[in-house]
Amino acid sequence: MQTVEFNLNTEYVELCNLLKLVGLADSGGRGKTMVAEGLVSVDGHIEYRKTAKIRIGQIVQCQDITIHILANNSNQADVQ
Repeated sequence: MQTVEFNLNTEYVELCNLLKLVGLADSGGRGKTMVAEGLVSVDGHIEYRKTAKIRIGQIVQCQDITIHILANNSNQADVQ
């Protein structure tokens, strides 16, 4: 399973936009579809709210990729 660290410099990021920002979805619309299909979990629970507010410390999983939300001043996705 691949791990991605997403550095968040705001209070939150909407789930569908997070999927786009880390490259799992080609667009916010595709991100919304992925969430609606039940392909995304947040902190171990399937999340169906497309615009769920994802905050620092949360863990998002989708397509064998785990995304850790970290606090930082730059909004970049670092793949490990």
